[in-house]
Amino acid sequence: MPKALIEALAITKRAAAGVNESLGLLPAEKSQAIIAAADEVLAGKHDTEFPLAVWQTGSGTQTNMNMNEVLANRASELLGGERGMSRRIHPNDDVNKSQSSNDVFPTAMHIAAVIALHKTLLVQLKKITAALQQKSRAFADIVKIGRTHLQDATPLTLGQEISGWVAMLQHNQRHLENSLPHLAELALGGTAVGTGLNTHPQYAVNVASEVAAFTGLPFVTAPNKFEALSGCDALVHAHGALKGLAASMMKIANDVRWLASGPRCGIGELSIPENEPGSSIMPGKVNPTQCEAMTMLCCQVMGNDVAINIGGASGNFELNVYRPMIIHNFLQSVRLLADGIDSFTRHCVEGIEPNRPRIEQLLNDSLMLVTALNTHIGYDKAADIAKTAHKQGLTLKAAALQLGYLTEEEFDQWVRPEEMVGSLKA
Repeated sequence: MPKALIEALAITKRAAAGVNESLGLLPAEKSQAIIAAADEVLAGKHDTEFPLAVWQTGSGTQTNMNMNEVLANRASELLGGERGMSRRIHPNDDVNKSQSSNDVFPTAMHIAAVIALHKTLLVQLKKITAALQQKSRAFADIVKIGRTHLQDATPLTLGQEISGWVAMLQHNQRHLENSLPHLAELALGGTAVGTGLNTHPQYAVNVASEVAAFTGLPFVTAPNKFEALSGCDALVHAHGALKGLAASMMKIANDVRWLASGPRCGIGELSIPENEPGSSIMPGKVNPTQCEAMTMLCCQVMGNDVAINIGGASGNFELNVYRPMIIHNFLQSVRLLADGIDSFTRHCVEGIEPNRPRIEQLLNDSLMLVTALNTHIGYDKAADIAKTAHKQGLTLKAAALQLGYLTEEEFDQWVRPEEMVGSLKA
């Protein structure tokens, strides 16, 4: 089971113990011992006591009971007692008071997901966006040839091209942030089927407030516990945003490695950092390893999304029983994207530089500059110039003069790549 989920369970248990004490349901001596034991779990002191695999009951009951047993044993020791049957803290009556695995596990899932998004992925997403914004500004004056359908198109600036990547990531950030309010809704207080059986009327609201206070994140009690237990829509929706980010990162990484292809027989418009030798047989070869790593992890995130969608759609009646798999895949996707984006930013994006001579060469060789003539001589004549130049191996200017469609002065005045990167001026 992911360590982040175990930590979220410990947060859940310490919150429940504190609220049970404040509501007069659990003696302070017991609640404080449980809280102290939970804090030790959060500090990593009992990692070896959580051996269970993800592949267990779909409600996560075994892992919930694992946590109850560990906290009961350790809390009993903290009170001067022993582990085992003679312990002073009971795993069900004390540690699991006012709870069911059916509301504890989905609560821990949401806590783990929100913490992971806030503390890892969103941080790295903001960093790569800022790094690409800097590159977009730095390369704002570099005019290059555009490409559509893998064919030459009209010019744009390298800064404009990268600005598209920036905007994609800004949208991705908003999509992730928009998923957080639903993830911040906690199921705790619903107990077995959502009715709140065996809980105090104030328990659900208070325990969510306690989790929020401890984590510093805006957790609230779920307004409808039946939805919180029977569905996993919040995680399905949030992982959809992760999949969207993976799609954007895969496009960006592919663009970078194609634009950096070469060094002599590829596009070669970008230079990327030489992080390590690229081949065991070809000396001096440098491969786009960061781009390749990024595209592979994006594939994994997309695969995780399929499994989460199936799991989220497969709940029956009052309980979804695909929860361990769903949170395992979700946290793996967050970790892959956070770590991958961090590495991609530091070892690739920050070192991207333009190959100005190659950019200029390809721009001047492109037949698509003829598009600038459309508004002056019409589409058909402009197309004739491009076809003639291509068939006869001529420059656009030579073909235009040969066909007699315009003068040399007119060509030089109208075909100016630097003036083709924005809309017509009034």
